[in-house]
Amino acid sequence: MDSPSSYDHDFTVNSPPPPSSSVAAAGASSSSSAAPSPSRYENQKRRDWNTFGQYLRNHRPPLSLERCSGAHVLEFLRYLDQFGKTKVHTQMCPFYGHPNPPAPCPCPLRQAWGSLDALIGRLRAAYEENGGRPETNPFGARAVRFYLREVRDIQSKARGISYEKKKRKKPAPHPSSSSSAAASLSPASSNDHIPPTA
Repeated sequence: MDSPSSYDHDFTVNSPPPPSSSVAAAGASSSSSAAPSPSRYENQKRRDWNTFGQYLRNHRPPLSLERCSGAHVLEFLRYLDQFGKTKVHTQMCPFYGHPNPPAPCPCPLRQAWGSLDALIGRLRAAYEENGGRPETNPFGARAVRFYLREVRDIQSKARGISYEKKKRKKPAPHPSSSSSAAASLSPASSNDHIPPTA
């Protein structure tokens, strides 16, 4: 493999948007003939796809996309760990399981699980947008899903952070005459605004 410096490492989830002047943005929005600029997600997906393509080209021996498997995706994810910025404490570390350690430690820096998960989601979509078949998508391989789950669990324990999915709130039902009448009879919750009485 080539040296790590030969790769484009623009795969982070939180990369800043390119600078633009508000005057140019206002002019572009008023022009009806101008095509809408790609979203931040689309730009990041394109950069991620180009980075993965460069990784395949620099692989020894070089790999074609058609021959790429879930094992190669795992190799790519492990390769990215060297550029990580998330401290993952080892079990021997006194700060293992502490979300805010009080002092520095020699534990390794890794890619955060959330960044890897988002990266795989973008690459999975890009693969199919670039002509790949869903049933042969290496980014959706079982081994990749297991790896991401393992990284999530290890980082959750090591960093003392829960990665449980947040439950979606059920949408509030549309108010009707019967529910509004019932609401006026029920006591106010602590979140309701109650005007002061005179």
